[in-house]
Amino acid sequence: MCGIFGIFAKEGLVPHGILENATRALAHRGPDDCGAVTIDLRPEGSGQVGLVHTRLSIIDLSPMGHQPMQDSATGNWIVFNGEIYNFRELRAELEACGNCFRSHSDTEVILAAYRTWGAKSFDRLRGMFAIAMWDASLQTLLLVRDPMGIKPLYCYDSEEYFLFSSEVRTLLGSGLVPRKIDPRGVFTFLAFGSVYEPQTIIEGIYALAPGQIASIASCAISTRKYWSLPSHGGGQGEGLNPRHGGGEGRTSISCRLREAVFSHLVSDVPVGVFLSGGIDSSALVALSSNAGVRPATFSLVFREAEFDEAKFSRMVARHFGSDHHELLISQQDALADVPKALQAMDQPTIDGINTFLVSAQARRAGVKVALTGLGADELFAGYSTFRDVPRLERLSNRFTMLPPALRRPVAASLGAVIGKKDRSRKISQFASGLATEEERTSHPYFLARNLFVPLECEALYAGDCAVAERDLADLLQPSIDASSGLDPVNRVSYLESHWYMRNTLLRDSDFMSMAHGLELRVPFLDRDLVEACFRVPGKEKLKNGTPKPLLLENLGVELPREIVDRPKRGFTLPFEHWLRGELRPIVEDVLTKNSGSEVLLNRSAVSAVWNRFLGGETSWSRPWSLFVLKQWCERNL
Repeated sequence: MCGIFGIFAKEGLVPHGILENATRALAHRGPDDCGAVTIDLRPEGSGQVGLVHTRLSIIDLSPMGHQPMQDSATGNWIVFNGEIYNFRELRAELEACGNCFRSHSDTEVILAAYRTWGAKSFDRLRGMFAIAMWDASLQTLLLVRDPMGIKPLYCYDSEEYFLFSSEVRTLLGSGLVPRKIDPRGVFTFLAFGSVYEPQTIIEGIYALAPGQIASIASCAISTRKYWSLPSHGGGQGEGLNPRHGGGEGRTSISCRLREAVFSHLVSDVPVGVFLSGGIDSSALVALSSNAGVRPATFSLVFREAEFDEAKFSRMVARHFGSDHHELLISQQDALADVPKALQAMDQPTIDGINTFLVSAQARRAGVKVALTGLGADELFAGYSTFRDVPRLERLSNRFTMLPPALRRPVAASLGAVIGKKDRSRKISQFASGLATEEERTSHPYFLARNLFVPLECEALYAGDCAVAERDLADLLQPSIDASSGLDPVNRVSYLESHWYMRNTLLRDSDFMSMAHGLELRVPFLDRDLVEACFRVPGKEKLKNGTPKPLLLENLGVELPREIVDRPKRGFTLPFEHWLRGELRPIVEDVLTKNSGSEVLLNRSAVSAVWNRFLGGETSWSRPWSLFVLKQWCERNL
C-alpha cells in the first residue's frame, strides 16, 4: 500500500519542485521509502513524464521493491499502490515463459506480466490496485484501477498537463489545479453524505472508474472497461468471469471464501484482523483459523460501559484461539482525535471517524496490515435496504397503477399524517415523486440512502437546482438500467456496491487508514467471490430470517450463537451527545456564521437544519455533514 502521483507534461518540462511537493504530500501513505523519476518523451524536447511513489513496505521489504521501478528489458516504468494477491502464481507462470526476476515484489511481476501479455495482463491481477505504467515503446501512460474500486485514482487534465494521484488534495496542492469547488460534487454530497464518482469536490478532478484502463498520449486520452459488476445473476453467468461457468451458484461460495481470506493473509509483515465481534469480522477470524493461521485480532474497547462491546470480541477470540489485543480508548480520547480526523479527510464525508480512530490505535500497537469485514453486508444482504428497497419497489409498482387523478391526493394525505422526522420526510418525498412521476425518484434505493431528501437539497443548495438535479439523475440512471436484469435482492447488492460502498466506505477506509500508514485489506471484495455471490439468487440471501445465511452456511465452521443472534450494530461513536455537548459551540459557530457562499450553501437553510436537530426532528448526521463540508472547504480552498 502506497501513494502515487504523476504528471504528463504534453509539451515542455515537468514544473520545478512539483515531484518533491507531491512526495511530501503523500508521505503519510508511504512512510518507509520514496522515489521519483523524470522521463523524457521522444523525440527529445517534446515533453516529459514525472512519477512519484511513497512506499509502505508489505511485500519484499528489501530495497529491491523500490519504486518507481523500471523494466530493464523494455524501458517501461511503473508506480503502483495496492497489493496483488496472486502475484506468486503469476510469477511462476511468467518464469515458465522465460522471464527472470530480481526481486520478490508483486510490482516486478506486474511489469513482467505487461511485457509478456500486454494490457490483457491487468485483467489477470487479483487484488486491490491503482497502477500507473509508462509504456516506453508506445510513449503512452496507462492508468489502471482495480475491479471493485478499492484503491482510489484521481485525474486532472488541462491543455498543458495531465496529472494523477492517490489523493485529491495532492492534486490540489500541485499548484496546477484551480481551487474551485464542483457544484455537482456539492449536490451529491448533500444527497448522500459523500461525493459520488466520477465527480469529486474539486472542479476538473475526476476519479478513474473501477475496472477501467486509461491511455494517455500527448495528443489523446482514451478509456476502456476490462471488468464491470455482474449485471445478471441467478445462474445465467452473463457478464461474469469466463473462468467460471454460470451454474456454480452457492456451491462455489465456500471455496471462494477460503481462497479469498487465505490469499489476503499473504504478507512479509504480520497481518491482523479488526475484530468487532459482529458476524463479518468473526467470519474472517473463523476462516483464518480454518486455513491453519492463528491470527492476531485487534478490538477497540471503550472505557465507558455503554459503548463497550468487548465481551463479543473476547468470545470470538477465545472460541478460535486468536492472539487477541484490546486497544483501550475513552470517549474523551475519541473526541480529542476528531479534529485530526477532519484534517485527514481527502474529501468531505459524514463517515470515517471510526476508521481513523481504530487505525490510529492499531498502528500505535505495531500493526501494519489488517483485514476488515467491509463488503460482507453488500454481498450477503446484511443491510436493512435489502428488505426495505424491494418492498418500496413493490409499493411503487402498485402506486403507479392508481389513476393519475388519485395519486396527488393520496400522497398529500400521507405527507400530512406521517410526521416530521427524517424517515417520515423520505416516505413523503417518495410518495410525492410517484404522484408526479418525477425522474429523480426512479428507484427507491437512492431515497433509502439519501442524507437529505430532494426538497431539502433544493433548500440547502445555493446553485442552480434544476441543473444539479438533472446532472444527478444522469449520473444515477445508468446503474439503474444496468441492474434491471437482476432479481430485487441482487439489484440492491449491485447498487450498494456501486454507490454507497465505493463512494463512502471504501474511500473513507482508504484515506483514514493511510493517514496512519496502515493497510486495510478487504477479503470479501475478492473478485472471484463477488462474481460467485452474484450467481446466487437473492432469495437465498434472506431465507429463514437468519442474518446473512449464505455467509454463515459457507464458513465451514459455526460461529457462537451469541454472535449470530446479537442485533446488528456497527462501531458507533456518541455524536448525538457530542453535538449537544462538547462539540456544540464549535459546530454551531461554523453552521451559523456567514461563510456559506464558497460552498454553495443557503445560510438560512443550514441554520434550519441545526435548529431541527436541536429540536429533535433530525438526526445528528445532517448538521454534522454540513459542518464537515464547510470545514473541509475552509481548510482546502
